[in-house]
Parts: sequence; C-alpha cells; structure tokens
Amino acid sequence: MLFDVTRGELADIFGEDRLATLPATAFPPPAADTEGARLLQTVGVPTGTLLLREPDEDSGRLPLVQDVVDTEDFEDAPQDAGGWPVIGWLLNVHLALDPGSGAVHAFDADEETVRGLHTDVSSLIQVTLRFQRLLEEFTFSGDDEEADFERLESEVERIRQETSGIDPLPFEDDETVWSVVGEEIAAGQRFKGDSPGARSLYG
Repeated sequence: MLFDVTRGELADIFGEDRLATLPATAFPPPAADTEGARLLQTVGVPTGTLLLREPDEDSGRLPLVQDVVDTEDFEDAPQDAGGWPVIGWLLNVHLALDPGSGAVHAFDADEETVRGLHTDVSSLIQVTLRFQRLLEEFTFSGDDEEADFERLESEVERIRQETSGIDPLPFEDDETVWSVVGEEIAAGQRFKGDSPGARSLYG
C-alpha cells in the first residue's frame, strides 16, 4: 500500500454510516482476494465526492468494463481491460480496478480515453478522504472573501502536492478528474448541506 489507510481513521472522521464498502462477492473471483478489493471491502471510502458502484441486484456482481463501455473504442485500453470490475464513478468517468497491477483506471466514455488514475486503491481512498474532509471541515471567516479563497486554494494545492509526492497519477496534469475536482473545490463549489463551508457560502 502506498498510503496507510484504516477503517478506524475514516470512521473517526466521517462516522461508520458515511463509509461505503463493497462485498467480496461483488468482485470476479480472480479479483476478490487482491489487496485493492480487500481495501474496498474492509476500509471503504467516504460517501460524497466519489460514488462506489452498486453490485447488480440479480448477480450480486459489479459490472465489468466491457459492460459499461465499448472497449474497442478505447485505443489506449490494455488488452484485458474489458474484464476489470468497475468499482466507482467520479465526475464523468468510470473507475475500474486492474486486479493484476492493483491500479485504478479512469474510463471516459465521452472522450473514449482511458488513463491510470491511481497506482493502488489506498491512493484512491486517501485522495477521497482528504478532499471530502476539506469539504466538510473548511470554514470561511466571512471577513475577507479573497483571503478565504486563497486559503482554500492553498489547502487544495497541499493535497495535490502531498499526494503527488507518493503517487503522481491522481494529479499528473490539469486534465485528470481529481485535478478538475480540486479546481471546483477551490472555486467554492461542491460544499454541501450543513457543512460550515456551505453555510458560509449559501447562508
């Protein structure tokens, strides 16, 4: 694991009821016992920014890449990508787990592109955790809006830098979905519900 992520850490921050997991039976047999699948079964991810896929009601399995996109349209897709389980959804991309390498790939059906988004699932959990925590804990002082947004932007940049020092893939360039999410957060978007940020911004 690139990042040390534990169920206890996530539960302390978000509460048990805010953590989403996937059952072992949702994964194809070869993938179920991989480290990435085990992390999604035992640690999970905080709900909000990232959505985990729901297993099919009838089969109990996650869809495979070949079930959600036409892999032949993706020139850069690895040969065996069609059999990877689709574990989640972020912005407009399907997130798929490569059981062989443990990496998480982003399939953009609109652009017909695929790229590595995380070196392993611990990186996916870590970035989700940090952005979700920022959205739920950041407070605007209300005294100086420009200074508040500078502070927010520096927090987003810190997440980018600290992540990239360990896993360069999530923020490899400005086009990755996490880079786009970071820009949206820095612009004051994505604050939801009764978070301090949402109350400050929207009253």
